[in-house]
Amino acid sequence: MKIYTKTGDQGTTSLYGGRRLPKDDLRIEAYGTIDELNAQLGLLAVTCQLPVWEARLTAIQSLLFTIGSHLAADPEKSGLKLPPIPVGKELELESMIDEMESSLPPLKNFILPGGNVASAQAHICRTVCRRAERRLVSLISQESVNPEIVVYLNRLSDFLFVFARHLSHQAGGREIAWIP
Repeated sequence: MKIYTKTGDQGTTSLYGGRRLPKDDLRIEAYGTIDELNAQLGLLAVTCQLPVWEARLTAIQSLLFTIGSHLAADPEKSGLKLPPIPVGKELELESMIDEMESSLPPLKNFILPGGNVASAQAHICRTVCRRAERRLVSLISQESVNPEIVVYLNRLSDFLFVFARHLSHQAGGREIAWIP
């Protein structure tokens, strides 16, 4: 199979199911941003160098791939074979958030992103996740989308914020409070 098809040379791409859309369509923007988040999470996984967290991040990446496949599928086509989106995955994120927060100092100020390379990368992932969520909300205003996806992305951005704090704290870094 060739990687280049030349079918997108005119600024369109096809959904799973065959329908072609402009590359700046909200659906394409939504799953493209999920793909960008997935790539940034891959960098975070290798940057954090913590095997337990690498495995957890890989599981998150896998779910994001599933989410992306649903967003890349033509909603007007029935019978497309897609992996199921599990219900309640945000609860796993909440559990990990609670686990990390139990060892973190209370948050009293807004903090500047940073701390160390892994923590800064987690903050980048968080901001890309928030953008993916915004793209998805825009898409939902026009088309029906599985509501589990928005819930998951919202919780994932919370997880990434706490994970950034956790990585900084574990490395002995200090959080820099935002002083307006």
